[in-house]
Amino acid sequence: MDFDFTPYFKKYEEILKVADQVFDRVGQEYTACVKCKIGCADCCHALFDLTLIEALYLNHKFNAEFEGPAREERLVRANKVDRQINKIKRKAFGDLRAGKDENVILADLGRERARCPLLNKEDMCELYPYRPVTCRFYGIPTAIGGKGHTCGLSGFVEGEQYPTVNLDKIHEQLQKISAELVRDLGTKYFKLVDMLVPLSMALITKYDEYYLGLKELEEEKVTRPKARRKGRR
Repeated sequence: MDFDFTPYFKKYEEILKVADQVFDRVGQEYTACVKCKIGCADCCHALFDLTLIEALYLNHKFNAEFEGPAREERLVRANKVDRQINKIKRKAFGDLRAGKDENVILADLGRERARCPLLNKEDMCELYPYRPVTCRFYGIPTAIGGKGHTCGLSGFVEGEQYPTVNLDKIHEQLQKISAELVRDLGTKYFKLVDMLVPLSMALITKYDEYYLGLKELEEEKVTRPKARRKGRR
């Protein structure tokens, strides 16, 4: 693909850099509350989705890092996890259509667990330097839609006041980069900017010219047998 993603990836990496700085600052101020340590993989089982720029970035780094059998092995893991997540989401959608309260459904989803396909046997992330924003904030207080969240293993006490990351604002920044990318791609699939996918799907997807709407698939010619003319009797 001729399109250069580098400028958009650099903008995304600036957000990652700020996320790391925020986490370190909170961790230094609330040492007793932030329990993150090597070998802890609680966050690596949480369900969350990626914006377009995040998915493209992770996919790019994954394909650069792994090849051959090593890559195939991780794709098999990603496929398995993706099927599990799809099943969970189908159930949630069915509950919503059945009239179940949306807040209850979201709470149920928050309790679901799915092992990240990038988590190795030693419970270490295999793409740690390139992990998504959500992974970088896990372990410190965050808020989504005005509701606070934090890691259940942390020492942060419910009801107490702490510095809190507004993930809605982070999402807006990610969507802005994604929108710029979609605009500059000139794709016919302008709805790509609204795409949210699990990490597993980001790994197994082939983000080529066809997927991104830069080139059309050649239509297969279907040859139909000519109708036989009725002969005279």
